[in-house]
Amino acid sequence: MPFVPESVWSDAEVQSALGNWDFGSASRLIRLRSGLRQEDMAQITGISQPFLSMLESGTRRLTNIDKIIKFLTGLGVPADLAAFPLRHGHGPGEQAPQAPFAGDADPGLPWTAARLVEALDSAAGGSAMDRRRFLSASVISLTAFVNAWDTAEAEPLTRAAEGSQLTGDLLDALQSTTDSLRTMDASDGSGTLTALGDSHLRFLKHLVEKTSYDEETGRRLAAIIADTAMQTGWFAFDSGDRDRPLGYLYASLRAAKASQDVRLGAGALSYMAIHGYSTGAPHHAVAAAQRARDKVKNLGTPALEAMLLMRQARGHAKLGESQAALTALGRAAELCAQGRSEHDPHWLYWVNEGEIHGQTGSCHLDLGDPTSAAASFTKAWQALNPADHRTRALFLSRAATAHVKQGDVEAGAATAHEALDLAATIQSARLDNHVASMIHGLHQAADSPYARDVVERHAAMPTTGSRT
Repeated sequence: MPFVPESVWSDAEVQSALGNWDFGSASRLIRLRSGLRQEDMAQITGISQPFLSMLESGTRRLTNIDKIIKFLTGLGVPADLAAFPLRHGHGPGEQAPQAPFAGDADPGLPWTAARLVEALDSAAGGSAMDRRRFLSASVISLTAFVNAWDTAEAEPLTRAAEGSQLTGDLLDALQSTTDSLRTMDASDGSGTLTALGDSHLRFLKHLVEKTSYDEETGRRLAAIIADTAMQTGWFAFDSGDRDRPLGYLYASLRAAKASQDVRLGAGALSYMAIHGYSTGAPHHAVAAAQRARDKVKNLGTPALEAMLLMRQARGHAKLGESQAALTALGRAAELCAQGRSEHDPHWLYWVNEGEIHGQTGSCHLDLGDPTSAAASFTKAWQALNPADHRTRALFLSRAATAHVKQGDVEAGAATAHEALDLAATIQSARLDNHVASMIHGLHQAADSPYARDVVERHAAMPTTGSRT
């Protein structure tokens, strides 16, 4: 698969063309600097070679937002080099590109309570069109949004009005609800939890708008919103939705800023990192994890830092950066060995030695070292919490793939059976995708009776939608 080297993005002419939204010049410059043909560019971007030829010659322009998204994300353009323009600065008689920011998607907008409410509307409510326009912008604006979260000042969340006072007891109950949803997800998979998370977020939004609270109570409310939005984004992602999670995570960043708890913002960035390395944008994963680490490095939170290093390592591995990945994993293991501190957030209860080994195995698999991957996965499930069924099933499916890749089909099949035992009880599209990848590998070894046995068993299993 052709690709654009990272060095291209530091070229001043490329940066200028992207900054001016001159996509014809940008296409030509990126292609020449990368040593690519127009056919290669078409393969990377999904835009036809004839159209790219006309674009570079100036006879056609790229104005359709969906094609712009395909062009920029296909090439892997860093988000800060191609931020969406505002509606000004176009020449006489020329229509400006319509910035597709909906609600909260523009990181330059003030970080106010009103914008937080709009962010929740975009994520948990609103029309499908609003979400599409929001998410199209989100893909491009990720770096700009993260930068704004880092540096912007947030308006305190407070409301003085007649009516119900928001109480500490209610906030305790609301946090307990979020924690319960998180526990359900860890044991049984996301299932229908996205809908439950949406309902919870809508009620929290109602409290923001309709109850009275002082600044301290407002920070607690914002923290619960940040946590809930972060978790609901994860539920959506685990259910197989690759678009909507970013909307929840941007809302989580806004709420985290209002809560003044940088750990929650780091948590949202960690899920953005997962989204990045899982959807073909591993450079976003590395950038998001590194920025979060910069913000929490002096808080005395070893479990949080270890988790962020794992996310960063997965991004490095997807990029083929072996040394950077293994270095990050080594540091994560050192931090994990320190144990949790009183400053680590309660929602990171799952960071343990087993998780470190499992993520190490995943990195080895991405780096083309199935033997090391299989060894790491064996250590992982020996140390994992037995109640964390989905994570155990995920690592088992990856371990089976590793065994098959190293030529040990019998061990791969035995491990695959264990993965299927758990998968039959868990509702997780993400797990289903890993199982499908595992089965694909076993298909390649169909001359083995062990492999055929697993493939036939999987074919007879009910689909995700029919499970209870």
